[in-house]
Amino acid sequence: MAENDSTQEKTEEATPKRKEKAREEGQVPRSRELTTTAVLVIGTAGLWIFGGYMAAIMMKIMSLNFSLEREVLFDEAFMLTQLGISFADAMWMLLPLFALLALAAILGPIALGGWLFSSKAIMPKLNRMDPIAGLKRMFSMKSLMELFKAIGKVLVVMVVGYVVLKVFAREIMSLSELPIAQGLADSLELSALAALILACSTIVVAVIDVPFQIFDHAKKLRMSKQDVKDEHKDAEGKPEVKSRIRQLQREMAQRRMMEKVPEADVVITNPTHFSVALRYDPQTMDTPILVAKGVDHIALKIREIAKAHKVEFVQSPILARAVYYTTELENPIPGGLYVAVAQVLAYVFQLRDFRRGRGEKPAYPRNIQVPRDLHYDANGKQN
Repeated sequence: MAENDSTQEKTEEATPKRKEKAREEGQVPRSRELTTTAVLVIGTAGLWIFGGYMAAIMMKIMSLNFSLEREVLFDEAFMLTQLGISFADAMWMLLPLFALLALAAILGPIALGGWLFSSKAIMPKLNRMDPIAGLKRMFSMKSLMELFKAIGKVLVVMVVGYVVLKVFAREIMSLSELPIAQGLADSLELSALAALILACSTIVVAVIDVPFQIFDHAKKLRMSKQDVKDEHKDAEGKPEVKSRIRQLQREMAQRRMMEKVPEADVVITNPTHFSVALRYDPQTMDTPILVAKGVDHIALKIREIAKAHKVEFVQSPILARAVYYTTELENPIPGGLYVAVAQVLAYVFQLRDFRRGRGEKPAYPRNIQVPRDLHYDANGKQN
């Protein structure tokens, strides 16, 4: 399947992992039309808003430089100072507009693809220098779409420009009849308004381009069924590796469990297939704790370790199975088994005292009472 993957159709949506990897490589949907529209609209709006402020500073600069005395024109030091003052005023004049344009240039890309900085995106790629691949890109569907967008943009601006001229034709013709100062002011206002309307006309192209860029980006990230299977396999791990990991985890858990057996107070058996080891300290525990359990060879191993460390044994098939199927390791026994386990522990503690020379030898607990609803067979089914 792997060698045929390149021929498979990429019909599956990109997985979250594929999208995250593409984002790390700098592949996110971007619309140049959206950025262009943002710069044009915000820029012309900035001219509209700060036009008066900029005109006032421009008038100040012109007044400063066109009203000089003839004597100072030959003073190089004075002229350098004058140039510095004019340059500083010009920068203050353009600063608000430049700030708006910079903001638009940043917000345009972020609005679609979000904030992203990836060093991989600016790394040189030799495949981009392949002339065959370059020709394919020139005649690709994306290039055709870019051509249609360029033609559409020109047509939209032309149509809107024609409408603007029609609407403001009377105002434009009347400018020649106004006084020079008022005519200049009105012409600037009409020009700014027309520029803003023409800039807003590019919104139509951006509205068409943004969904196309999102679709095109999603199409590039599509995966074949084999890609999805391979990714899932890589994420989850190969079955044989997972099986080996689970085996090692079981072995580690068993080793930890076996290390607890010497701490047990009693091992209850059935007597061959099941073994459960319980620990109870009346000073620190409210309920006996299950420290080890197992069937067959694990049960045998528990008994071997318990015997080596002189842990007491009690045979009770019903109780052994009940504890095994109802209690998890390092957890207390259920309330229904309190009486039965208390019988066993009482025997063990009394036997321990007897061996130390205190008290009489206790009778072996042969009639251990286990509630009927906690009776289990060897397969874990309730009797």
